[in-house]
Amino acid sequence: MCDSVHPHQHGHAHGHGHVQAHAHSHSHSHDGGGGFRVVVAGKGGVGKTSLTALIARLLSRRGHRVLALDADPQMNLPYALGLPDTQARALLPLSCNQDYVEEKTGASSKSGWGLFFRMNPDAHDAVERFGVAGPDGVRLMVMGTVVQPAAGCLCPENTLLAGVVEAVCLREGEAILMDTQAGVEHFGRALAKGFHHALVVTDPTFNGIQVAVHAAHLAGQMGIPAVHLVVNRVRDATELTRSRARLEAEGGFAFASTHFLPYDEALLAAEPGVDPLLWQPQSAFMRAVDGVIGALLASEEALSRCAS
Repeated sequence: MCDSVHPHQHGHAHGHGHVQAHAHSHSHSHDGGGGFRVVVAGKGGVGKTSLTALIARLLSRRGHRVLALDADPQMNLPYALGLPDTQARALLPLSCNQDYVEEKTGASSKSGWGLFFRMNPDAHDAVERFGVAGPDGVRLMVMGTVVQPAAGCLCPENTLLAGVVEAVCLREGEAILMDTQAGVEHFGRALAKGFHHALVVTDPTFNGIQVAVHAAHLAGQMGIPAVHLVVNRVRDATELTRSRARLEAEGGFAFASTHFLPYDEALLAAEPGVDPLLWQPQSAFMRAVDGVIGALLASEEALSRCAS
């Protein structure tokens, strides 16, 4: 049976206070062959955008074709990836591109759409039209989010974004990473159709872990088969033990892999971009990130074997 994927990727604390994921990377260079799709979720401020950017750039350096999607309301992924500030500020999120919304759905919220718009827009051209090249060859597209709560989920902008996700899932030979907000339900079943991995990021705080476990359950309920956990900014063995206890207190979850990333002052120097971290590939933090990548690729291999 292949109901769940467990590549035995667990973290542990070392005596000097740092925490490192116990991992071996399975990544290798390739230009095609399906790629894999990862949705990244977690409470704001826990470092998920930086982690998304690091994984994207490291995968690209190893020969993968990488597409990074920014679906977080904060829209900080362009800065984390290292785009120049002027270029990052000029990017128009798809959800705010009223011309494109109307072209694909036949309406937009600003044009008084009422009940009449296409529910299955064809957005296969979105990446080619609006994707931009970033450092290390990572391609980036800023999706944005629906910011009109009164409109509910049934609106042209949200329908377009779901159509974009469905179109992205059909792309071949790419590693696709989508940085999103705490929950993963925003794009409905579109995610479950093509995203086989959810990477849930938290810090060791009570609130962060609560949000992470909730997001993990949502991902599982949507049918995403491999849900991975990253506990970021773990300062010492005491904090590691406390984090594990909090996870258990929340009822636990059958994560495909669990990683504890050590607190690193270089994170402050890196903000908002990740380049300073990339300059220290042998740091405990970066070795732990390499472990996360290894777990994602290993579980993708396991899922591929189950499907064949």
